[in-house]
Amino acid sequence: MSSQFEQSRLIWRPAFASHAVVERFRREINLKHGLNLKDYHDLHSYSITDYTFWLDLWQFLGIVSSVPPTKILQKGKYEEVPEWFPGARLNYAENLLWRNDDGLACTAGGELGIIKHYTFRGLRQMVREMAAALRVNGLKAGDRVAAIITNSITAVVLALATASVGAIFSSTATDMGAQGILDRYRQIKPKFVFTETEIVYGGKTIGLLQKAAEVEKDLRAYGLQCMITLPSVQSGQPLPEALDIPNSVSLGTFLASGDNRELVFEQLPFSHPLYILYSSGTSGPPKCIVHSGGGALVNSKKDCLVGFGILPTDTYFQYTTTGWMMWPFMLSGLACGARIVLYDGSPFHPDLRDYLKFINDQGVTVFGTSPRFLTEVQMRGIKPLELGFFESLREMTVTGAVLTAPLMEWTHEAFGKQLHIGSSSGGTDVFCAFVTSVLSFPLHAGELQGKCLGMAVEVFDPSGKNIEHTGQAGELVITRPHPSIPVCFWGDESGEKFRKAYYDTFPGVWRQGDFVVRNPQTKGFIFLGRSDGVLNPSGVRFGSGEVYTVLEHFSEELDDALCVGQRRPQDADERVLLFLKMRQGQAFTPALVERIKNAIRTGLSPRHVPAYVFDITDIPYTVNGKKIEIAVKQIVSGSSLKPSGTVANPESLQLYYKYRDIESLLGKDVKTKAKL
Repeated sequence: MSSQFEQSRLIWRPAFASHAVVERFRREINLKHGLNLKDYHDLHSYSITDYTFWLDLWQFLGIVSSVPPTKILQKGKYEEVPEWFPGARLNYAENLLWRNDDGLACTAGGELGIIKHYTFRGLRQMVREMAAALRVNGLKAGDRVAAIITNSITAVVLALATASVGAIFSSTATDMGAQGILDRYRQIKPKFVFTETEIVYGGKTIGLLQKAAEVEKDLRAYGLQCMITLPSVQSGQPLPEALDIPNSVSLGTFLASGDNRELVFEQLPFSHPLYILYSSGTSGPPKCIVHSGGGALVNSKKDCLVGFGILPTDTYFQYTTTGWMMWPFMLSGLACGARIVLYDGSPFHPDLRDYLKFINDQGVTVFGTSPRFLTEVQMRGIKPLELGFFESLREMTVTGAVLTAPLMEWTHEAFGKQLHIGSSSGGTDVFCAFVTSVLSFPLHAGELQGKCLGMAVEVFDPSGKNIEHTGQAGELVITRPHPSIPVCFWGDESGEKFRKAYYDTFPGVWRQGDFVVRNPQTKGFIFLGRSDGVLNPSGVRFGSGEVYTVLEHFSEELDDALCVGQRRPQDADERVLLFLKMRQGQAFTPALVERIKNAIRTGLSPRHVPAYVFDITDIPYTVNGKKIEIAVKQIVSGSSLKPSGTVANPESLQLYYKYRDIESLLGKDVKTKAKL
């Protein structure tokens, strides 16, 4: 692990650390309780040893409620999960719509070049109109509303209107296939499904009517009352063919059915369900993760305000689809009183420079993106500062995959040295982060700066011993409850699936499934990949992220890479396989393989060098843009699996079956062989 720490170079230091929101929070707690918390580490220690912290946070965040909490927690449905703030009453949508003025709440744009602005007052009126139509048509608290929808103002309005009623909202991205949509929505049985009828992506108009009709027909048997079709993205008018879908109405007709009633925010328990999100489900039906309104509100607003420092003067842009947890998380920018930016379409059409110019022109101050996007910018030779961009940008939040030290350093140079790069990691499972940025701390390349407040993060070895202070890699675990642990999995009445998913490995302790190491000097975290895909040849455990970090130096030749372990029933030990996807015009050669192996041997250790390196034409990803290592590991180790609808390119998995029998393969195709 020493090589990881050698890359942890200081790249940013706060100019005025005491001005950070988190420092203001620390000082308020000191005054309130007569404490002497000296820094963030002291504050974090307080946040995981005294549950009073969560009441402090409630008050600091300014949570709007009709009945404020008088008690912090009590015994819950599951032994591991208490009930938070019993007796309190609030509404999630009310907390996101607390501003009712003419300041900008949302800006919607996309590759079509059409930009529209919506004020807080205007957004509230749109939510009122949608909520009235939902109520007139029979929606009540606890019902489900689903959507196949783009990242648009309609999606925001629909989510908030659903929440105002106390119903449960769930969405999927428009590029998901019918089977993937049905794998989700059959389980939750929505009363209404809102769907796009066409989209524009990458300059192409894509019709969705056939998929919508298939979904509507299937879900009728599961209690679907009505499908609402959205208008053409280009004309703004209903598509005539949409009328051919039985049991459907256009959005305009649906809204016209409302009775113009006032907007009422149902006052609900803290633990009342709000969103249903989904596990990746790469090898089976996805689990339906139910999040509470109170938990989602408190922890996501904490991450936005205290973690990223988002204030009413900020403009927050997170590039995401509605199928990723980051979409509803992004809405928490409204809870901070900030403007959020919605983008529909490809960032690469008509040109990546146009997309970067859009972000610059909107005065984005907090930009959420992924390591994959930053790699694309780097490989296209674009340096935003040379284009005169991003004078307003102060914070870049990066999540979805491991942000390596070389890529973080390049980003810092390319986007401006004043930029704070807030790499964070949490999950769909908890609607928040576990490890995140700390604006009052210096930033070291490749590291996530600290544990989130209220999150009792530790690093366990396989026996359940905390090894975070040793510099050794282990499992990321959470040893104390927090408010945004899921309410349940939908349909899991006994809680057996829920407990097996998170508490099976270390009883009573949440196991997130990430393989991490903590730098003993900086106290920052380095993420090494998913622990399910931890590589373990000859008992030496390491993460694929370590190998990917070395491969950053080959980015001109490599388009992508996948590193997995293989251990078949006949194997006495695991071996590591590395698959390389070459960039167009670049050749996979023995000389390249040797250079890569030498770089891994030198940068990491001889034990990290893969047993075999292969050329591959495609690498599987989820529809949320996450590399799928575990399914490939299962395939090359002998398992047969049927990919679920969450695999964006399911045909790619077929490429890996032949590597189950490498010995026979090498006799036929010696070109792909790479001996140690």
